Amino acid sequence: MILKGRVYRVGDNINTDVIMPGRWCHLTDEAELAKHCMEDHDRDFLQKIKPGDIIVADENFGCGSSREVAPLSIKAAGIGAIVARTYARIFYRNCINIGLPIFESPACAAATGPDDGLSIDVFGGKIINHTRGGEFAFAPFPEFMKTIMDKGGLQGWVMERLGR
Repeated sequence: MILKGRVYRVGDNINTDVIMPGRWCHLTDEAELAKHCMEDHDRDFLQKIKPGDIIVADENFGCGSSREVAPLSIKAAGIGAIVARTYARIFYRNCINIGLPIFESPACAAATGPDDGLSIDVFGGKIINHTRGGEFAFAPFPEFMKTIMDKGGLQGWVMERLGR
């Protein structure tokens, strides 16, 4: 699977309260969650992104509380993947659980700027920056995570297993 998108660039320590402000955490509709994604970081976030765009971040993306609506709002907003130097571990796993592709690549994050075009070979462990040049490795998902991602997240995986 190859993902392609334009980069929306952020820095260090983007926390879950910035990704999905607490005042909106009562929402359950994904379309409504998407409307408020990243609004405390960038009021114009939704106007700047297009479906399939890729968030590229520096250190500790998704830190803070473990609110599951933060990665859900990113996915609902149409972001195709996230690449960062490092993540808060629970945020990372919440992304896997909802089927939002997430990759750790310090070298890619260091060499990528706003609006760069990236392609990500999800299972091959490679990111290519088509704007600045460069190829960057990341550790591919273990088999059990590939299966979860292939089913669109943990819910899809569980539903398939229950249907057998």
